[in-house]
Amino acid sequence: MNLVFAGTPDFAAETLRAVFEAGHRIVSVLTQPDRRSGRGMAVNPSPVKRFASLSGIPVLQPETLKDQDLQETIRRFGADVMIVCAYGLVLPQAVLNIPLFGCINIHASLLPRWRGAAPIQRAILAGDTETGVSIMQMDAGLDTGAILMSESLPIAVDETAASLHDKLATLGGKLAVRTLERLPLPSCPQLDKGVVYASKIEKNEARIDWTRPAKMLECQIRAFDPFPGANFVHRGGVVKVWKARVEFTETLQRTPGTVLRADGNGIVVACGEDALRLLEMQKAGGRRMQAAQFLAGNPCPAGLCLIE
Repeated sequence: MNLVFAGTPDFAAETLRAVFEAGHRIVSVLTQPDRRSGRGMAVNPSPVKRFASLSGIPVLQPETLKDQDLQETIRRFGADVMIVCAYGLVLPQAVLNIPLFGCINIHASLLPRWRGAAPIQRAILAGDTETGVSIMQMDAGLDTGAILMSESLPIAVDETAASLHDKLATLGGKLAVRTLERLPLPSCPQLDKGVVYASKIEKNEARIDWTRPAKMLECQIRAFDPFPGANFVHRGGVVKVWKARVEFTETLQRTPGTVLRADGNGIVVACGEDALRLLEMQKAGGRRMQAAQFLAGNPCPAGLCLIE
């Protein structure tokens, strides 16, 4: 089958790899323009562009898909279908209408739950126990198209956004290949009930609010690993928390944010409900370290308040 692929980050590159290795003819790849990234802010190609270039697939990097000349270029490809995965640009109806089987989107949630930009992080943040991948026939709405195929995946109790991303990326590639093998497929309209939007993650969401229940904070820490990293301020500096676990306690007569005890097994901090044992942390400009290493240079005696 001839197809055009549109995607940008690592998640999309995994689907591109799976489709390419399945033997489908990818006539062109659309990906976002090269961006500055990393500590040196060098201009870097997207993961999708890197894979396409190494595989000899022609690459287009338009700023918008509204240009009629570009649309005509896509039309001349004569693609049977366009696979879209975390592309980052809106597809106008004129583009959606070009391929024989339309445009198919690979989305990292069980739609209609978690439509939008950050379904992986939002699922963990909400304490969901299950998520998955949906293959959707695209329409003009935001992740509103009819479902062609889906598969669920449990969210482990220690799941981070990074680990769940990799599992869903692999699953997305497999489902994309399976979908292409079966086109045309009957579709099922999304339900009107259960719609939840996964808005983009903002850095200000990463600050730990000790007045919240410990379970919610533990979900926050896992959801924001690797980005932006849940954090609190200690002695004027930002400390990121990468691993923690809930300590179920009886009612505490301690102010949330107060250190209850600290040793090589972790720093136990009172929360709005229960307590949180901090196991792995990182100071600004430093490396990740276990609690014992952190305490060696950053004493946290019982009674210390971590709210600044």
